[in-house]
Amino acid sequence: MDTVEVQFANVDEYIASFPEDIRARLGELRALIHEAAPEAVEAIKYHMPTFVLRGNLVSFAAWKKHVSIYPVTTEMEAMIPDIADYKTSGKGTIQFPYDRPLPLDLIREIVAFRVKEALANAK
Repeated sequence: MDTVEVQFANVDEYIASFPEDIRARLGELRALIHEAAPEAVEAIKYHMPTFVLRGNLVSFAAWKKHVSIYPVTTEMEAMIPDIADYKTSGKGTIQFPYDRPLPLDLIREIVAFRVKEALANAK
């Protein structure tokens, strides 16, 4: 499921490249990000779906055992305690394993945090 080498024209094409169960999860994640950041625009950046709002806001990707959201900053980890319930990496990602439901409230909180950062950085 590593799609890093594949070039996608848009987010629909990216999501369509996965099996049905993962497509459903990616679609749910995409809809949630749209809801939490309605002014953000979709793009493909670094071979993955990215929402742009005054710069890259949040990206997501599907992998063999999880979906990830990027970026998760050290500041965010300190301010949102529920992030500790999930694996993160030094590359600024948080992983949501396929064997657990997506933590919708946590994802909303992460996106809202990124929106605040984007708007603050734009000033």
